[in-house]
Amino acid sequence: MSEETKSLNFIEHIIEEDLRNGMPKNNLRFRFPPEPNGYLHIGHTKAIGISFGLGEKYNAPVNLRFDDTNPTKEEQEYVDAIKRDITWLGYKWANELYSSDYFQQLYDWAVQMIKDGKAYVDSQPSEAIAEQKGTPTQVGTNSPYRNRSVEENLELFERMKNGEFPAGTHVLRAKIDMEDPNMLMRDPIMYRIMHAHHHRTGNDWCIYPMYDWTHGESDYIEQISHSLCSLEFKPHRKLYDWFKEQVYDYSAKEYPLTPKQREFARLNLSYTIMSKRKLLKLVEDGIVSGWDDPRMPTISGLRRRGYTPDSIRNFIEKVGVAKRENVIDVSLLEFCIREDLNKTAPRVMAVLDPLKVVITNYPESKEEWFEAENNPEDTSAGSRKVPFSREIYIEKEDFKEEAGNKFFRLKLGGEVRLKNAYIIKAEKVVKDSEGNITEVHCKYSEDTSKKVKGTLHWVSIKHAVKAEIREYDRLFMDEAPDSYPDKDFMEFINPNSLKIINAFVEPSLADVKVGERFQFQRLGYFNVDDDSTPENLVFNKTVGLRDSWVKQKQKPKQKSTQNQQKTQQQSQRKAINVIQQLGKKYTNLPEEKQQKVKADIQELAKDVSYDELEPLFGTAVKKVGTRIATMVVLKELLKNGLERNDSINEFIEKALEDKNEILVAEANAI
Repeated sequence: MSEETKSLNFIEHIIEEDLRNGMPKNNLRFRFPPEPNGYLHIGHTKAIGISFGLGEKYNAPVNLRFDDTNPTKEEQEYVDAIKRDITWLGYKWANELYSSDYFQQLYDWAVQMIKDGKAYVDSQPSEAIAEQKGTPTQVGTNSPYRNRSVEENLELFERMKNGEFPAGTHVLRAKIDMEDPNMLMRDPIMYRIMHAHHHRTGNDWCIYPMYDWTHGESDYIEQISHSLCSLEFKPHRKLYDWFKEQVYDYSAKEYPLTPKQREFARLNLSYTIMSKRKLLKLVEDGIVSGWDDPRMPTISGLRRRGYTPDSIRNFIEKVGVAKRENVIDVSLLEFCIREDLNKTAPRVMAVLDPLKVVITNYPESKEEWFEAENNPEDTSAGSRKVPFSREIYIEKEDFKEEAGNKFFRLKLGGEVRLKNAYIIKAEKVVKDSEGNITEVHCKYSEDTSKKVKGTLHWVSIKHAVKAEIREYDRLFMDEAPDSYPDKDFMEFINPNSLKIINAFVEPSLADVKVGERFQFQRLGYFNVDDDSTPENLVFNKTVGLRDSWVKQKQKPKQKSTQNQQKTQQQSQRKAINVIQQLGKKYTNLPEEKQQKVKADIQELAKDVSYDELEPLFGTAVKKVGTRIATMVVLKELLKNGLERNDSINEFIEKALEDKNEILVAEANAI
């Protein structure tokens, strides 16, 4: 078997098998069929990626079809949003179609089924119909109206269409088998009466086809070769095929190809809900500002938060196509946007929690403009000028009056480097009446060749631009907020999912445009919000530089006292030793597991000093996992202000020459 064949997912294997068995490649046709009753969310991106990805792979058309069969829940707003989101993701559809385009054809086929004794009008209340359905272990019972004459059924169905009956008085049902083990086959409803205005057909119809009747027949009309849907539709496949067989008998000449339904596992994401109904409740209850709130898992929300199309498509590729349901950790999605923005986002300086620093030996009237690299990952990104003056802002957390050796930032009597500028030494503090530090007085040194361990970002007060920062966090505090039968998912809302911060940014950001993305150095990735104006800059936090939720994740329960003792022993071990242990097996792990282990290493790095890490720079070449773990820790220390030195540079350069792609990628990221 060739490498190319091995890499095919199970859907591609099905298609390849069909092609080998004689299906002309020109017959390949796919579709993405959303219901326009809400905005698309991250779960839909998998279905979008599969269908449009197959279209790209086989150079086959992909239809965008709106299954608009329920006028009470569908709106043009949702149609427009869906089209906008798919376009933003970078996909193009061959035809824009609507199930409502086929209402007349569906009606004509239903009439033919009545004539053939395969459908009948049932006049029972919905409760009676539901009760007669039976259970998975008990067969159903026939409706008393099941044997109505063809003439009576035709007359009633036409009168239903003409609007002569109120809603709920009659339905049209397929006549299949009330004893079928698959409950969906027990005379399913095909049409119900709804006196509702449709967003496209207006008031032309007052009977509307049910989803199971409409969906498969729309596929058939469009001559879709492979009808791909999520796993919950697998029980529907038998009904899909039964309806398909009926209409094929009526229209085989006009529509010679019969679609094939196949199911894949849908995308489930931790700390997220995927139900449109529940997402709508968040909007209607004012928990979020709208469908495009950056905390929402909608594609519109992800776009506004700063996610890129490439990061989402890369995420879908990493998730893959599976046959079994599973839950993907949201940290993988966050990893994908970090990976993308690390390559493309310009580095800038912003201070979110300012502390004033006065450089006492720097002239009051003097200012300088220093050259600053825009993106070390992109040599073509160029550079910009940043201003420096006597008074600057740094982050409050970057200063302590007294601190230990693991604190690489500014402390009294200690020195740090200001990014792109001078080295400063803290000499005294000024406090208010309550003992809070309001200023730090420092002296600067023009000798920038000195070796110091810490590097801080900063903003010149004289040149600082005010900005509103919307710091978003996960909307839910539980990994599966809608999985509890005895609890409302709303109970798990994170009360701190949004913080509004008044910050200061460097002047190069004064003229930013909506949608532009940046890395605020040492803080995370941010983008310019839709609400931003030149007079009031607004930035959304897309994602931090690392996963801040790692330490909050529940650890699995231990199965025995022996395992508990082992865990306790591990917790007592030094962080650097645990990191070495994690690194040993790193390269043997699947990619998703690697990301989780990497996040654990990043969290452990908080308790590692440079003196503990440096001996690992000499790790043997064959122990590549340990070297990767060392590189991950080193990156965290550098982010927290550790100053580069010759040993660090030599370790990185050696890694860049390695054959292992993961190690090279980690080295490139520093």
